[in-house]
This record gives sequence, C-alpha cells and structure tokens, in this order.
Amino acid sequence: MNISRFARLPMAFVLCISLNSVASDYEKEKRWAEQISDALLDGEPHYLGADSHDFLAIYTEPASSSSSGVMILHGTGVHPDWQTVIHPLRVELAEKGLHTLSIQMPVLANDAQHEDYIALFPEVPLRIDAALNFFKSQGVSHVYLIGHSLGASMGAYYLANTETTVNGFIAIGLSTGFKDTAMDNLAHLSAVSVPVLDLFGTEDLDNVIKFAQARRDSANPNISYQQITVDGADHFFDGKEGQLLEQVLDWIKNNLSS
Repeated sequence: MNISRFARLPMAFVLCISLNSVASDYEKEKRWAEQISDALLDGEPHYLGADSHDFLAIYTEPASSSSSGVMILHGTGVHPDWQTVIHPLRVELAEKGLHTLSIQMPVLANDAQHEDYIALFPEVPLRIDAALNFFKSQGVSHVYLIGHSLGASMGAYYLANTETTVNGFIAIGLSTGFKDTAMDNLAHLSAVSVPVLDLFGTEDLDNVIKFAQARRDSANPNISYQQITVDGADHFFDGKEGQLLEQVLDWIKNNLSS
C-alpha cells in the first residue's frame, strides 16, 4: 500500500476500504468456475490464492513468444469469460501475441445494487497481486491492466492506492463512481501515474459519457493519459468488437514501442 497516498484520502474513503464487512459471494464464484471450466475452449483454468480463498483465472498463451501480457477485469457480477468485451479480448489479444489472464473479481448476488460493491474493493488488490505473481511465473514481465465497467473502477482503485509493477491501464466504460468511496474514479485518475487509455463508446452509459471531460481534467497530471471514443459503440461494444480490439491493440503496441 502506498501510505503517502492513503493518508491523503478522505476519511469516509479510508473507513470504506478499511471495514471489509462484506465478502464476495464465494458460492457464486464456485458455480461460475465449474461452468466455465467444463465449457472452456480457449485458454486454461487456473486457481489463484488471495486471502485464504482460491479464485478462477483463465490463462491464454499467445500464438508467438512474448514477454508481454494483459490482465482482464470483468464488470459487475459476472465472470472472466463473459461473452461481451471480456471473452473477445482475452482470446483475440492472445492470437495477436499477448499473454492474457482474465481473473474472477469479487461478486455479489444478482439482486445487489452497484453501490453494494464498494464493500468488496478491499479484496481487489489481493487478487490483482496474485495474478501478477502468476504472470511473473510464466515469464511475463510487461503487464497491462484492462478493466471493463466495474472492473475498470476496480483497476483504477488498485492503481491509485497500490505500489505496483503494472505498465499501463486500459479503462473501458469507466463511470465516475461515488465520491469519497472506493468508487471515486475521478480521485483515482488523479493519482494514477502509469499510461492510461480511457475508452468508451458514443452510445455508452450516460454516466460514462457525461463525465468524460471530468475524467480528462482529473487525469491531467498524467501526461500519458489518452481518451478515445468509438463511434456507435454501446457499453458492451455489441457489434463493435473489431473496433474495440483495434483500439486496445494499437494503444498497447504504441506503449510497448515508446
């Protein structure tokens, strides 16, 4: 934990991330893992440990030798092989020469509200760090974090509050979240120093589109922040998977060569 950053956070935020009274729905995670492992066609299931709990990670090796990889964080209440955004990226990026590791993030019951997930954010750093250790064991030394929706919020939270070896961050459909909580993405962006791609569609959620300028302003200290909008894309890039892959891959290639 980066103590100097942590000390400057609002008290409500400190209390929120200190009191982990709610844990992920591990039974739901188990059901997801069993279903995915039985039906998996691309990649291999692995179980990584975090806080005395094993969680599913899907590892897909690249088509060619590489020391670079992407870690993928899914959105609200789903799993690491979700059919929109997550599955296309983890499979196609591996075909383009990158190791991919899509990990199960903390989840709640189906009827949980978006703000209920705030209580789960203290579990996030443990899972991401476990995934980074796995990548290291596979010889992957250059890692980009890709988060979609809530996964983007979790990625921003992690990078703003943790000393890490992550080389860059792609936030897909990042909303503003909730002020003075673990979902205060504007505050997080102001603290993230690695290169950032803020990617969303012109038909995205209102909360993503409306606060695009606010995100740019908050990220202003980071000269390696870039915001790109995909014309016609909704929050899940339905029918725009090709454009999503193109933007993500181009940005990664540009950062690898810089």
